[in-house]
Amino acid sequence: MNIALLAHDRKKELMVQFCIAYCGTLAEHTISATNTTGRLVNEATGLPVTLYLSCSQGGNQQIGARIAYNELDLVLFFCDPNGPEMKDVDDIARLCDQYNVPFASNVATAEVLIRGLARGDFGWRDVVNPK
Repeated sequence: MNIALLAHDRKKELMVQFCIAYCGTLAEHTISATNTTGRLVNEATGLPVTLYLSCSQGGNQQIGARIAYNELDLVLFFCDPNGPEMKDVDDIARLCDQYNVPFASNVATAEVLIRGLARGDFGWRDVVNPK
């Protein structure tokens, strides 16, 4: 499965801690992320992460394009609901809804999705996105 990671500045450390906790599950999949988030996750976990531009330079649009081309199976975007960048989350969430890509905007939902991924609950994505 192809998993994208994004996090607002105030949530980057939470994303890193999440990825440390679920490193075993994430290691079985292909990870991509916006630049700073991806670098932090890679440094903390050793997981290989394909890096896109930072959010402010268009990384969200790059990930949005991958969603639209059905190249992502799961998107985790830890957002700061009090931050000014909520439009970014809305755009990604809308694309995930449009293309039926599971999406989490907080750690609680991300944990449910990752545990489901570990159990094999995402087999239906192979029908939508055959390898």
